[in-house]
Amino acid sequence: MQGAFQRDCLEILAEKAARGEIGRRRFTQLATLLLAGGAGLGARDAAAAAKELVLVNWGGDAIKAYDDAYGKSFARDTGITVKEDGSGPTEGAITAQFKSGKPSWDLVDADPFSAISLGKQGMIDTIDYAVVDRTKMRPGFGWDYAASTYFFSYIIAYDAKKYKQAPTGMADFFDVQKFPGKRSMYKWGAGMWEAALLADGVAPDKLYPLDLKRAHAKIKAFKEHVVSFWGGGAASQSVLMNGDASMAIIWSTRATLLEQDSNGQIKFTWDQGLISPGALAVIKGNPGGRDAAMKFIASTQDPKKQLVMFDMLGQGPANPATDALIPADKRRINCVDPANMQKQVALDMPWYAENYGAALDEYTKVISA
Repeated sequence: MQGAFQRDCLEILAEKAARGEIGRRRFTQLATLLLAGGAGLGARDAAAAAKELVLVNWGGDAIKAYDDAYGKSFARDTGITVKEDGSGPTEGAITAQFKSGKPSWDLVDADPFSAISLGKQGMIDTIDYAVVDRTKMRPGFGWDYAASTYFFSYIIAYDAKKYKQAPTGMADFFDVQKFPGKRSMYKWGAGMWEAALLADGVAPDKLYPLDLKRAHAKIKAFKEHVVSFWGGGAASQSVLMNGDASMAIIWSTRATLLEQDSNGQIKFTWDQGLISPGALAVIKGNPGGRDAAMKFIASTQDPKKQLVMFDMLGQGPANPATDALIPADKRRINCVDPANMQKQVALDMPWYAENYGAALDEYTKVISA
């Protein structure tokens, strides 16, 4: 689920380069990193592993961002080099690393629910909260097998020229009488079950465990109004820009771009947005050692370092102390700014750990029928 979002962050950076918002030197760095990001690191000998950590993310400019924000300073402070590998920490790839008996990866930028699921299977180590500071996390976003490091949201974006008033939640998204026009929703299910249930009258604090039968019935009845189920951020953006849909549930990072590119015609609301966290997890038996990995995670909690990630990738910071460092004119686009966060609902990662696979299978049948 998260891999699609991370790859989209990289697409956004490429678009900024094309528009001249990133200089030629920066673009060259981006292109170089994109080419290098997927390279496998192979086996590591014991001597090298003791002096380095391999952090696996989704490639491209995320490598540069993680190195600038976290890697360089960690190496200076500890003498341990952090190598970023952009080959993509899918659940299957993490499983293959562990089952090989000789993993070459240490830390992974994982969906928290994947880390929880793999942790229960003995493949992911528990987070050492004697080293990683829970007080530097937003309440409720530190799990046994994953430590939150950033956030994004699924929110409603809409064509302001077509509506006299703005939608104020998911009931409005599903109401084509009050807000006529075509819609677009996410292909991979996350957040769409919650959206359907909120629209159907379920209170935000009563969402979990999700009533999938009720959610799928709501979506099935509404499907005729959905012009597309997008799988990537560029598709979600284009369906609104070209007028095929007048309202869509999209990633918050794309909503910000849409507002800019449409000169304010496409607006967005945080009302009943659905917050999704990203996290770092540690493969059990990692060659660089559990202690070093936990120290690295703790080092990422520095607000100034998380500000770099917000500036480069648009990710909402995990440490609430970072909020005050964000310039006032950018706070409204931070999905976890206190004013925005209070209007939203967080996805329940333990529920996703237990149910996502089966729920997605059923959702796919509903939207494909």
